Amino acid sequence: MKIYGIKNCDTVKKALTWYKDQQVAYDFHDFKKSGISEDKLKEWANQVGWEALINKRGTTWKKLDPALQNTITTEDAAFKLMQDKTSVIKRPVSETKSGKIVLGFNEDQLSEFIHQ
Repeated sequence: MKIYGIKNCDTVKKALTWYKDQQVAYDFHDFKKSGISEDKLKEWANQVGWEALINKRGTTWKKLDPALQNTITTEDAAFKLMQDKTSVIKRPVSETKSGKIVLGFNEDQLSEFIHQ
C-alpha cells in the first residue's frame, strides 16, 4: 500500500493512524516534498476522472483567483495545477500495489478497499 498526501493534513493524519491501527503496512509519499508526476495523475484520472482528484472544498482551491479556477476545464489544465499546487489534490490517495486507488478518508470504504 502506498499513501499519497501531505504530512500536516488532518485527514491524512487520520488515515495514517487508521492504517497503523489496522496493521496495514504502507509507504508514504509526501506531495510537498516529492511532488507528483503527470503519469501518476493520468493513472489515477483513468480510474476516478480528473475532476475527482481536485479538492474544490479545500483552502488551496478556495484561495485561487476565480479566473484561474475557471480555466481548469481540461485534464491538462488540471494536471498542471495539481503539479504546481499539490495541496489542491484530494487526499489522501491510497493506492494498492496493483495501482487501484481510493480518495479521501472513509473507514468503511478503506476497510473494504484493503480487504479486496
